[in-house]
Amino acid sequence: MATMTRFVPFRTAMGDVAVLQNRLNSIFSDFARPESGSEESLAMGNFIPPVDIYEDEHKLLLKLEVPGISQNDIDVRLENQTLTVRGERKFAAEEKEENFHRIERRFGTFVRSFTLPLTVDTNAIAAKYDAGVLSISLAKKEAAKPKQVKIEVGSGAAESQPKQFEGATK
Repeated sequence: MATMTRFVPFRTAMGDVAVLQNRLNSIFSDFARPESGSEESLAMGNFIPPVDIYEDEHKLLLKLEVPGISQNDIDVRLENQTLTVRGERKFAAEEKEENFHRIERRFGTFVRSFTLPLTVDTNAIAAKYDAGVLSISLAKKEAAKPKQVKIEVGSGAAESQPKQFEGATK
């Protein structure tokens, strides 16, 4: 007597599908580099750390994922309106290379450059490095911050009469 087994195509291969998806994302991210002349430019390197950019009414915040990189191997510079972050993830070859079955982490240097908007105060910049994430905070200029003006609304009775201004003719 034959035993029937229900076939669920992705149940046993979910891990393999996730690995395949990550590899395809990595391949396509290499082709998704911005064109020259855009606001962000990428220099060729061995890897490109991902970045998240947030903005609120007071600041612009960049968060770069740089795990495995020493704080001493990261260089952040601001020149004119261009913020440049350079770094290097060093390959620690403590073991013989023949012992590795797979090396998927990327090593080497990277350079990320960002053209900052004119609303950013280039004198008010701060960076911190925590748990493999480099956070760069750029304050906005006072003129760029939104202002709220309260407008008083009068009662309807006084408003219904047209106001006379000095020098106005009847």
